[in-house]
Amino acid sequence: MQEQILRKIFLGFIHIHILHHAKKEPFYGSWMIEELKEHGYNVSPGTIYPILKSLEASNLLEKEDLLVDGKIRKYYKITPDGEEVLIKAKAKATELFDELN
Repeated sequence: MQEQILRKIFLGFIHIHILHHAKKEPFYGSWMIEELKEHGYNVSPGTIYPILKSLEASNLLEKEDLLVDGKIRKYYKITPDGEEVLIKAKAKATELFDELN
């Protein structure tokens, strides 16, 4: 039970992290997996790609297919709706962290 709750909380953090990086510059899925790993999240392709697809379907990210080294690589960047969600999520996260400290 505890693991399920932590997973839900961490998934929210992962969504915010994705939007944060998508605002900075376009990224591709395997790069995001490595970025999240640096922050202690062990995310598999089976987890990250459905999240990216969901964020794209919600119009928070947009995807562009680029040819890189002879392969198509999907790059994700934030949309205006995604920027609005990120602003609200950061405000709520800041409020919570301030309260916790």
